[in-house]
Amino acid sequence: MEPINVFKALSNDTRLKILEWLKEPEKHFPKQGAHLPKEVSYKGGVCVGDIQEKAKVSQSTVSSYLNMMQKAGLLESVRHGQWTYYRRNEEFIQQIAKYFKTEI
Repeated sequence: MEPINVFKALSNDTRLKILEWLKEPEKHFPKQGAHLPKEVSYKGGVCVGDIQEKAKVSQSTVSSYLNMMQKAGLLESVRHGQWTYYRRNEEFIQQIAKYFKTEI
């Protein structure tokens, strides 16, 4: 874990909101999983296009944000066809919470 990368990823209002939205994807993205085949389950995964639409930023910007957050460890992704789905990496987020509690 590189805490500085996490802090950088969270230092932008839109990126922070994306992480908050992905905490409750059913509430913030009601049509999530619309492009996934019936046999595929990616619980909590939200399509980049849906995130981009809600964030009201360009596709390239949201892709950059999601990539940064994934490299920091905050998000996980899976690709199905032309769609990439992102969800929170809850295990890593718990590690960050523990880091705050014990180290800072």
